[in-house]
Amino acid sequence: MSTTTGSRASSSTIDGVEISRRRNPRGVLLTVFTWILALGFFFPVLWMVLTAFKKESDAATNPPTFIFTPTLQQFKEVFDAGIGTPLLNSLFATIVSTILVLALGVPAAFALSLRPVRNTQDALFFFISTKMLPIVAAIIPLYVIVGRIGMLDNIWTLIILYTAMNLPIAVWMMRSFFLEVPGELLEAASIDGASLWTSVREVILPLISPGIAATALICVIFSWNEFFFAVNMTAVNAQTMPVFLTGFMSGQGLYWAQLSAASVLAALPVVICGWIAQNKLVRGLSFGAIK
Repeated sequence: MSTTTGSRASSSTIDGVEISRRRNPRGVLLTVFTWILALGFFFPVLWMVLTAFKKESDAATNPPTFIFTPTLQQFKEVFDAGIGTPLLNSLFATIVSTILVLALGVPAAFALSLRPVRNTQDALFFFISTKMLPIVAAIIPLYVIVGRIGMLDNIWTLIILYTAMNLPIAVWMMRSFFLEVPGELLEAASIDGASLWTSVREVILPLISPGIAATALICVIFSWNEFFFAVNMTAVNAQTMPVFLTGFMSGQGLYWAQLSAASVLAALPVVICGWIAQNKLVRGLSFGAIK
């Protein structure tokens, strides 16, 4: 009898807690605010996608129209305008520069975290100090140097600049992930007879793969969206997507529908990369739990 009464009391208490949680005004307001904030961030993207399927006349109406006949004409116009070359240039520059950043940044981050030397802090400060120089202050000497060696409007110039631009950030990011790896793992691997290269390849790299994925995605985003170097160092042959998008602005105004269609195509590669790397990124959020 007492057991039944106790279980009922416990059940009613649990139900009461659940009801109080459900009816918590603060939680409801927080949920509503979160949804409003998310919609506020997502609405410009949704509007861009909708405008990409409008006619130019519908996209330019004021007030804007929400009911329209979808069309793929703007995507055809974008491809006729020659989006292929800028798209391939952006893909090539982004992929190659990200590979170079990881190839240089992973060993540097490993050395500065798990194999520190006397002047490690000085090296770290040097890496981060390179980001303190405004790009505007460096563009003139860089332009003169690149022009003298005959590499203006060359995709490899952008690859070198993007690598130098992203390498300090990559080293700092990956160093933080390397610091989460217990040093005892390397000691245990060396006791088992594994060389340093084997220990790094078989033990360390699988553990920090979420960090490498996050770093690579950051480098991809920065390289893909970079505009200042691309607009000053290229003309036609090495033109990238951010520079190509400016072509839809003219003295008569903006071609909103074509610009939206080109922007949708420009955003797709980054969205796909984020979707592919999402599992690694989620694992990276709880990476410190390995300790």
